[in-house]
Amino acid sequence: MKVTKEKLMSEIRAYLLITFGLLIYTFAVTAFLAPHRMVGGGVTGISTIIYFLSGEVIPIGYSYFVINFLLVAIAIKILGPRFGFKTIYAIFMSSFLLSVFQNLIHEPLLEDKFMCAVISGIMCGAGIGISLVNGGSTAGTDIVAMIINKYRNISPGKIIMYIDVFIIGCSYFIGEDTVIDPTAKIATIIYGYVVMGVNSYTIDLVFTGQMQSVQFLIFSQKYEDVANSITRDLRRGVTVVDCQGWYTGEARKMLIVVARKSEMQNIMRVTKMVDPDAFLTMNTVMGVYGRGFDTLKI
Repeated sequence: MKVTKEKLMSEIRAYLLITFGLLIYTFAVTAFLAPHRMVGGGVTGISTIIYFLSGEVIPIGYSYFVINFLLVAIAIKILGPRFGFKTIYAIFMSSFLLSVFQNLIHEPLLEDKFMCAVISGIMCGAGIGISLVNGGSTAGTDIVAMIINKYRNISPGKIIMYIDVFIIGCSYFIGEDTVIDPTAKIATIIYGYVVMGVNSYTIDLVFTGQMQSVQFLIFSQKYEDVANSITRDLRRGVTVVDCQGWYTGEARKMLIVVARKSEMQNIMRVTKMVDPDAFLTMNTVMGVYGRGFDTLKI
């Protein structure tokens, strides 16, 4: 298969964004969660539990790599080799970044556990969301989420949340030796659930935000030129509908265009260039399925 310059640049951009997402994610874990013995869920949460149960002998990055390496075969088989390669990359990069940050950061950046929970939840969710949008994954429970999302229209954030409930609950067993009050351990678990909630909400915000589409209704005397420009320059389909103005009684043509939210400015710009007097309305729509958009999953 011929590799074009556009495809190559697109892949490079995807890997750079995946790396950026993993950087945010691993930093949040090692700077806000692990120093407070809080668990945020996922394979990273399991690795954190293993780290403390082993007496801080097995680094988080090591167990994270081993567990995810066992799961990568599933991702390659079900989600395809392209996703698998990015997942392998994510495993290596996440393990590396976790090890680096854990060696560099020994104390929490903030003493307030609640603020650490909120900030880490936002950062972890943003990092995972950026990775998912670009075809990658932080692996682990994200693999499970993407597999289910492939066949069922369930948001990845909710799937990850359900799985993480059990993992975070297990953090009860990693309380500090000096802490004998069960209430303190339960408080740490609650902070973990705060991380989970903020995390899943942020994932959905980033992930579904990229899936949002817009619908344009365009009224123009130069509707043919506008339609040709949108089709030729932006590669988007246009539907022409006969309509009639009630006040003027004139027969008109209306253009209907459905596009990604990221293409919104381009469509408005092209329409304005062709016909500065065009009348245009725009609505945000969710769940656009079919050619050029998302695959209908039932």
